[in-house]
Amino acid sequence: MVTEPSPPAAEPTIDVPEPDREMWRRRWPPMSYWIRLLLTIAAVAAVLVALWSVINIVILVLMSLVLAIGLDPAVRWIERRGRSRGRGVTIIFLGALAVVILFASLVIPPLVTQVGELADDIPGYVERLSRRDDALGRYFQENDVSDQLQAFVKDLPKKITTSFGTIVGVAGKVGGALFNILTVAILTIYFMLSLPRMRGTAVVWFAPETRERAEAVMDQAILRIGAYVAGILTTASIAGTSALVFFWILGLFDIGIPFAVPLAVFSGLLGLIPAVGAYIGAAPAVIVGFFQEPITGVLILIYFIVYQQVENYVIQPRIMKNAVNLSPVAVVISTLVLGSLAGFAGAVLALPAAATMKVILVEVFLRDRVAEGDPAAQEKLEEHDRAEAEAQADARERAHARRRLVERMRDRFARTPPE
Repeated sequence: MVTEPSPPAAEPTIDVPEPDREMWRRRWPPMSYWIRLLLTIAAVAAVLVALWSVINIVILVLMSLVLAIGLDPAVRWIERRGRSRGRGVTIIFLGALAVVILFASLVIPPLVTQVGELADDIPGYVERLSRRDDALGRYFQENDVSDQLQAFVKDLPKKITTSFGTIVGVAGKVGGALFNILTVAILTIYFMLSLPRMRGTAVVWFAPETRERAEAVMDQAILRIGAYVAGILTTASIAGTSALVFFWILGLFDIGIPFAVPLAVFSGLLGLIPAVGAYIGAAPAVIVGFFQEPITGVLILIYFIVYQQVENYVIQPRIMKNAVNLSPVAVVISTLVLGSLAGFAGAVLALPAAATMKVILVEVFLRDRVAEGDPAAQEKLEEHDRAEAEAQADARERAHARRRLVERMRDRFARTPPE
C-alpha cells in the first residue's frame, strides 16, 4: 500500500506591520516644497545664463566696484579733514587724471618712437639670427625667414590700405577699449559717491536678527578688498619704476636695451596679476635683452629673479600682510580659474573674490560650527583670529612709524633757517 507524501508544513508567517503612512507623509516634504525648489533652481539658472551672456559688462561693473572700494579709504581720509564726500571724490579723480596725463606724456612719445624702432630693427635681428651657427640659425637659413619677413614688411602698407575690414576691426578694438576705460571711470566715480548708501541698502535686505552679522561680514570684505587694491597698485608701481631704473643703469654702461620704457611699463602692468604676472611681464625684456647681447639678457634675467625674491619676501609682506590673508595655493588656484574665465580682468579680480569668499566662510560657517561646539573649528578660528590680530598690530605699528617719520621731517624743515 503506497502512502501519499504528506504536504509540507507551512512556514511560520511573520507579521510585518504596515508602514505608518501618516508618519512618512509628515517626514517627506509636500509637493509644494518640491515645486518651489524646482522654480528656485530654474530662476537661479536663468539669472546665471543671463549674467554669462553679458559677462563683459559684469566684469566692468565688478572692476569699478573694486576700484571704488579700494579708493574709499582715501575718500574717508579727506572727509575726516572736513571736506564733503563729493569734494573728496573730485579731488581723487582729478589727482588720478593728472597722474594719467603725466604718465602718458612721459611714456607715449618714447613708446611710439621705440615701437617704431623695434619694427625697423626686426629685419636686422632676423639677419643676425640667420648668421648664427646653431639650430636656430640653420632654421632661419633653410626657410629664408629674412627674405620672407622683408617681403611681408614691404607689402604691409599695401595690404593694410586695401583691407577695409582690417582697418575697421582695429578701429573697433581701439574704440571698444577706450569705451571700456571710460565706462570703468564713470562707474567708479558713481560707486565712490554712493558707497555708504549702497552699504546701508544692502544691509536692509537681510532679516533684522541677522543684519548686525551681515554688516560685520560686509565691513570685513570691504576692508580686505580696499587693502588689496591699495597694495597691488603700490606693488605694480614699484615693479615698473624699479625696472625702468635698472634699464637706465644698464644704459649708463652701454649695455642697455633699446625699448626700456614700454618694457618697464609692461612689466608693471602685468604685476597687477597675482603670482604669475611678474614672470610674464619679465619675459619680453629678457628676450629683447638676449637679442641685444647675451650679457644684457643674462643681467636682465638675474635682475628680475632677484627682484621677484625681494618683492615676495620684503615688499609684499609689508604691503599686503593685512590685505587678503590667503594661502599661496588659494592665490594660484583663484588666479588660474578666474583668469581662464575672464582673461586679464578675471586674473586681477581673482584675489578680491577669493578674499571675500574667505570672509564669508569664516564669519558665517566657521563661527556657526564653533557655536555648535566643534573643537576642530574652534582651533581653526583661534588660529585665524591670532593671524588677524598680528596683522592689525603690524599695520598699526607701520602707521605709527610713518607718522613719526613725517613728524621728524616736518620738524627738520621747520628748524632749517631760510637762506
